[in-house]
Amino acid sequence: MPKSRFLLNELYNRNQYRGRFAPSPTGPLHFGSLVAAVGSYLDARHHQGKWLVRIEDLDTPRTVKGAADDILRTLEAYGLHWDEDVVFQSRRTAAYEEAFLQLKKTGEIYACACSRKEIADSALHYGNELIYPGTCRNGIEPGKLARSWRVRVNETPIGFIDRTQGEITQNLATGAGDFVVLRADGLFAYQLAVVVDDDAQRVTDVVRGADLLYSTPRQIYLQRLLGMDTPAYMHLPIAVNAQGEKLSKQTLAKPVEKDKAGATLFEVLMLLRQEPPAALRAAPAREILAWAIDNWQPDAFSKCCQFSVE
Repeated sequence: MPKSRFLLNELYNRNQYRGRFAPSPTGPLHFGSLVAAVGSYLDARHHQGKWLVRIEDLDTPRTVKGAADDILRTLEAYGLHWDEDVVFQSRRTAAYEEAFLQLKKTGEIYACACSRKEIADSALHYGNELIYPGTCRNGIEPGKLARSWRVRVNETPIGFIDRTQGEITQNLATGAGDFVVLRADGLFAYQLAVVVDDDAQRVTDVVRGADLLYSTPRQIYLQRLLGMDTPAYMHLPIAVNAQGEKLSKQTLAKPVEKDKAGATLFEVLMLLRQEPPAALRAAPAREILAWAIDNWQPDAFSKCCQFSVE
């Protein structure tokens, strides 16, 4: 299938750096998400590239009304101005459907009738992960109906070199299992949507939180099945609270304040070990960002997966 069938209506220079920030509108932008936004922005601007924003609102049950607009206004207040139009996943269902049908046509996916309870009861364990045991791989049992669709993985290791985390390799069969691309509620899964969107936007470099580090092999696997290019990856340390929990809506992370952009950006740079001059602590956001773009040093947090902010 020609790749252009998945693309947005624009031609891109494939040699130009293209990065992105892709928040889920489940609430206001909090400090942890701001770290990802700033890191991706600085990396793009340091390489004289484009910085795109994509609202990942495909998971409609978790989407909070007004959150997307609030996130965009917060980014603007912090001087994080994006290039090109904002993309909303909720408007891209046709592209995901097309990719899904390609996988179905080539036999790379299969219907699964297992309920969550059945999966939990029969799942294999890999660390803290539950691995689907392949119950429906060879067909659904008589009397059962398809609930979701899964990608059929194999034991060929999927590896990549992360720009800050180093070499990452995963055997999907034992480390992830056959994973979902179409959910039981009829929504396309994150893993499928993200690879279709990154390809459509011609993203060359993905800079995001280290909590997504081990999602990357699954995404690379899908990229190969769909004939897509694989971008470069860099996973930033995630911000955690005193209990070691990732800052999120679930852990009651506080929204960042729009009127304290400069001071908060300084804190982000300190967290990322960028060592901004003390004189910048009271500077406006644009001045802090200008210094950070010129002095961006990802090696400062190499091999680090989390930082405590409390």
